[in-house]
Amino acid sequence: MRATGLGAHTIICEVDPLKALKAVMEGFRVMPMEEAAKIGDIFITATGCKNVITKQHMELMKNGAVLCNTGHFNVEVSVDDLEHIAVKKREIRPNNVEYTLSDGRQLFLLAEGRLVNLAAAEGHPSEIMDMSFANQFLSMIHLAKHGKTMQPEVYNVSREQDQEVARTKLETIRIKIDALTDEQEKYLKSFKEGT
Repeated sequence: MRATGLGAHTIICEVDPLKALKAVMEGFRVMPMEEAAKIGDIFITATGCKNVITKQHMELMKNGAVLCNTGHFNVEVSVDDLEHIAVKKREIRPNNVEYTLSDGRQLFLLAEGRLVNLAAAEGHPSEIMDMSFANQFLSMIHLAKHGKTMQPEVYNVSREQDQEVARTKLETIRIKIDALTDEQEKYLKSFKEGT
């Protein structure tokens, strides 16, 4: 969304049909990676999976294509494949390595395929981490209070807790929002009015 907002023509490659449909409904082009590899200029993985970009994709990419990962460890872009098909490699600046392929095309790998926002930038901004830490802290308080009665499983953070963190964040940045009236709350909880 941010890249599109800056004017990029963003393509989504997806394996989950629900996420793919959501991307289509939000106006993005969706296609298999093998098709996108032929036309993309910048490839950003954000999957949490391995071998998302492999030799078969790299061999289709345009000269000058940039590859980076922002989703998981350095396994999303197959650096081994890139090393294997390259005939020459040179660091052109910190966190940017140029790989020359046998046909003369050059591919650029950022941050050695590691999480680019952590390895080559300043990491997560505090504006994001404070909300994450607040939710973790409130979850630990909930666990301390109710842990003995909880079954061992994964629990989602409650909507109320998420709202509390969001409300507090909005207050700290001096953003005000509307509140439902009593009549609106009653209407939303009832099926007696409306169509």
